[in-house]
Amino acid sequence: MKVVIVTDGTYGERAHETISKEFESEYIAMEPPSSMFMDNVEIPEETLKQLESADILVTYVLHPDLTLELVERLHDKVGWIIVGAWRGEGFKNQVESFGNVTCPENMCDLEENGNPIFDEFVSNFGKPVVEIECKDGKVTDVQVLRTSPCGSTFFVADEMIGKNLEGLPVLAGLRIQHYPCRAPKMRLFTDDECKKEMAANFHKDAFEEAIKRAEKSKKLRMKN
Repeated sequence: MKVVIVTDGTYGERAHETISKEFESEYIAMEPPSSMFMDNVEIPEETLKQLESADILVTYVLHPDLTLELVERLHDKVGWIIVGAWRGEGFKNQVESFGNVTCPENMCDLEENGNPIFDEFVSNFGKPVVEIECKDGKVTDVQVLRTSPCGSTFFVADEMIGKNLEGLPVLAGLRIQHYPCRAPKMRLFTDDECKKEMAANFHKDAFEEAIKRAEKSKKLRMKN
C-alpha cells in the first residue's frame, strides 16, 4: 500500500514519519495559495502524477479551494482520500459526496468502514488501541496495536510504563496534552480545547479497554 500525504503548509510531517514505518509513504508540499479566493487552481502535472500513485491520499491542505480541486481531480484515481484539514459542515458534505472521501473530526478517530483499502490503512492508524502487561498493579509493557497518525499513542505508551494501574486511563489522557498535537490547527472556527479533549478521551478510552482485557485474561488464566 502507498500513502501520499499532501500539504500546503507545515502540517503532515509527523504523520509521514509515523506512517512510513508501516507503509510506503510520500510527503508532498505544495505552494500555499497567495489568496483565500482562487478563480483558477493550478496543480503541476508532475505533482498530479505523484498524487495519483496513492492508494490512500491524506490531505493536510488548509486552503479549501485547493482541497476541493484535489478531491475533484483525484477521487477516481486513488483508493481513498482522508481530508485532515477542513472547515464547515457544508464543505464536509460536499467532498464526502464523492463517495471515497472521509473528513474526520480528528485524525485519531478513524475506524474501519468496510472499504478494503481504507480498512487496511485504519487497521494501523486511527483511533488508538493498545494492549498492556502488568505485574503487582503496575504497567510493565504497552503494545500499540493502532496509533494515531501523528504517533502520539507511542508517546503516551512509553510514558505509562511503570505507572500504577489505578488511575492509568486518566493519566494517559492527561499525558497526551504534553504531546504537541496539531489537531486543533486542522480546523478553523472550532474549539481548540474541545479538540484536545477529544484526543485525550480517545487515549483514555484505549487504556480503559486495555485494562479490561488484561483483567479478563488474568481471570481466565487463574481458572485454568
